[in-house]
Amino acid sequence: MRPEAKQGTKRRSTIDPDMTPEILQEAEPQPKGLGEISRLTGVFFEPTKTFEDIAARPNFWVPLIIMLVTAIVYMVLFSQHVGWERMMRQQLEASSQAAQLAPDQKEARLQMMIKVAPIFGYAGVLVGVPVGILIWAAILLLIVKTMMGAPVGLKQIYAAVCYAQMPGVIFSLLAIAVMFMKPPDDFNMQNPLMFNPGAFMDPSSTPKALLSLASSLDLFSIWKLLLVGFGLKAAGGKHLSTGGAMTAVFLPWALWSLCSAGIAMFR
Repeated sequence: MRPEAKQGTKRRSTIDPDMTPEILQEAEPQPKGLGEISRLTGVFFEPTKTFEDIAARPNFWVPLIIMLVTAIVYMVLFSQHVGWERMMRQQLEASSQAAQLAPDQKEARLQMMIKVAPIFGYAGVLVGVPVGILIWAAILLLIVKTMMGAPVGLKQIYAAVCYAQMPGVIFSLLAIAVMFMKPPDDFNMQNPLMFNPGAFMDPSSTPKALLSLASSLDLFSIWKLLLVGFGLKAAGGKHLSTGGAMTAVFLPWALWSLCSAGIAMFR
């Protein structure tokens, strides 16, 4: 027998005849998931596929860092171009409680608000955003896992909520553009863009509860809520319907909007 034939025999003998095609298929390397760039863009263009990949590999640091950096840049530019004093003065003039104060008391309150506003603003971003997302993810986990029986994890939901905030980055960039196009006195940090009915209402004559409800019907807010629903559906898989995922997202949001409107009545 020729040496080539012996070598071919040796190579064939290394394959275990007991290995079935299924086992051979499992032994092959699995395709890698989406990269971060593909995830960040896929949230906008292919949310179903993207959130399925996020549910399989729930990493959240990249979108979280992007959110924090964008928010800090927005606040720094706001403090330089508009200023905290102008914002606090507008809020104080719109408050029904402040209207009952004497001028010296109103000025003292204004100065106190100007001092604490930057502290609460930056702390609200660096601490409030991650913690707020964690609280929201825990509420969604409670609804989806205990009430709907879907086997989801907190890290999956947290990652989904983080990626679902990417429209908020676009919102911040648009708000920065509007900030520099408008005079500082005309810029409203609480409602900088005209994407909700509240932006078209007069804050001085509109009931505060109605204004709060109208402002909550924001295009970007609803966009983010829909993306969170896609993320929940991907995490729950066949154990969670699309309708169930959207219900779990929009129900607490509706309750929060109603509570915010009730609180606004007493301001």
